[in-house]
Amino acid sequence: MKQDFIGQMKQSLTALKAEIIEKLMISGEDFKEIIEGMDPKDLADVASDDIDRKMIEALGSQELKRLKLIDSALTRIEQGKYGLCVKCGKRIPQDRLEAIPYALMCIACKTAEERRNR
Repeated sequence: MKQDFIGQMKQSLTALKAEIIEKLMISGEDFKEIIEGMDPKDLADVASDDIDRKMIEALGSQELKRLKLIDSALTRIEQGKYGLCVKCGKRIPQDRLEAIPYALMCIACKTAEERRNR
């Protein structure tokens, strides 16, 4: 894989990481405001607040997962293994990496994994 493409992906991953960290910080503040803003209310309001809190937690959980994948991709760049499928070792197509810069697997292995998890 060409070094200039890997450099572009490293920049993209680093920018994505910064964006996710910023979102998590903002949602953390939103979460804190929701918790602090909870007054004794009727059950419908409490349920609504609970749903808001769970949505923020779920969003945070998804973003944390992406953050781990990004860190993993940055580590693979440093190790010279970026763009190689972790299952079969074949090259991940450049188009796939442009769409999902933290992709761990080639399309065939990812499809097979998704079928097994159904």
